[in-house]
Amino acid sequence: MKQVIIVTTIALFAAAPARSQTLVDPNKVAPEYRKAAEKRRAEQLRQRECALKADLEKVLPRDRTAYLNHCLDALAARQ
Repeated sequence: MKQVIIVTTIALFAAAPARSQTLVDPNKVAPEYRKAAEKRRAEQLRQRECALKADLEKVLPRDRTAYLNHCLDALAARQ
């Protein structure tokens, strides 16, 4: 039993923590891919904005996907 606890503890400390996806930096990308990186960054910022709105409005997890899709569609329609 003691060995199981030791192995479990080692496995927990050895596992890398999960991190969210970082924003794309167009300046760190090769010049031929810069335009695509700028588009990706803009999309990431829109997604973060909608996620922040969902957090502020305390949207339930079961309704979050529908809310985010609606928010992204509304942002796209404005532009």
